[in-house]
Amino acid sequence: MKKMKKTNSRLTAAARRAQLIGVGREVFAERGYSATSVEEIAARAKVSKPILYGHFGGKEGLYAVIVDREVEYIMKRITEAVESGTPRARLERAAHAYLKYVEERPHGFAVLQRDAPQQRSGEMPALMYDLADRISDVFAEQLRAAGYDTTSAPVYAHALIGMVAFVGQWWTESTDPPPIESVASHLVALAWMGLRHLPRKPNLKK
Repeated sequence: MKKMKKTNSRLTAAARRAQLIGVGREVFAERGYSATSVEEIAARAKVSKPILYGHFGGKEGLYAVIVDREVEYIMKRITEAVESGTPRARLERAAHAYLKYVEERPHGFAVLQRDAPQQRSGEMPALMYDLADRISDVFAEQLRAAGYDTTSAPVYAHALIGMVAFVGQWWTESTDPPPIESVASHLVALAWMGLRHLPRKPNLKK
């Protein structure tokens, strides 16, 4: 009988790196940065600790790569969403893009929402600021067209992004969440109706 050739089941360096990133994302999402150990990630990936250290230098290096990839991914989606179209369409696409990210990459969203090492703290706030800056242009355009002062655009942009982020978190924790498309439409309807009926000079009622 002919001897069967042994198949090489070892992953390439690129494939192993991708696997470790995927496993690390899940563990960090479940346990948070502080409670996650290199031993646990290595065990789940079925590799030795030296392999993980060889690719990322340790837990912090792996975490940094995961966070950077998540931020790059969502920023790309949001940027594409607001590149063209009417102001309302761009707001709708931006909200939908963010919520689709929450739906499609729950582990990535959880990593950004959870605790981080000291030198990486503030990732989610930094991401929110970047998104709000991009959406601010949409608000400024709409306010300008209506003859309003555009200096208030960042206020409304940050309000919308904060609202979407918190609703996204609620959606992931809900036992019976509505469809993402429905959630996005309700959020934008609320924001848009508010924009359509803004007073020229909002004042707190005493």
